[in-house]
Amino acid sequence: MINLYRVVKRVLDILFSILLLAVLSPIIFIIIVAIKIDSKGPVIFKQKRIGIHKSEFYIFKFRTMYTDTPKDVPTHLLENPEKWITKVGMFLRKTSLDELPQLINILKGDMSFVGPRPALWNQYDLIEEREKYGANDVPVGLTGWAQVNGRDELPISEKAKLDGEYAKNIGLWMDIKCFFKTILSVLKSEGVLEGGTGNIKRDEETIK
Repeated sequence: MINLYRVVKRVLDILFSILLLAVLSPIIFIIIVAIKIDSKGPVIFKQKRIGIHKSEFYIFKFRTMYTDTPKDVPTHLLENPEKWITKVGMFLRKTSLDELPQLINILKGDMSFVGPRPALWNQYDLIEEREKYGANDVPVGLTGWAQVNGRDELPISEKAKLDGEYAKNIGLWMDIKCFFKTILSVLKSEGVLEGGTGNIKRDEETIK
């Protein structure tokens, strides 16, 4: 059953990534122009991330920060993170449009649409916590269960637990729930907090 699910998941990833790249191409073009006008530097930002079974790959994003921003440092660890973010970048991050280039990662097979968000290669605390729950052994995703249950506001321990909950209950129904909750979260800009990790104080029994 799991093997069939993974085949179906991969086929859907390919089909939907191609479809979205085609449909969203005008928006992608506008974003590219806006980034070039707003600040100097490349349009696409590449960063080493951790995928399934702790494999390494380079994730693609639209560049939202200035080129002199410290490399491979999670945003929440930067001092005054907002000073590093460009004007266009602030909008892209708020609306999650900076993630659009990850459709290429999905098409390549580095990621899926749904799964734990890929950790930075040096986020050892998150990787170690995920290992406790088997969350390193499922495909990483554009969005995931932790993303729709707090995102930047969650501390590492709770993110890992939610990723483990996804890994434990992985399946088509779980993916559908994540997908529709993601749409609602993006429309409301929920959980986006620059420089903030762990700002929600919640008891374990309230995590759904």
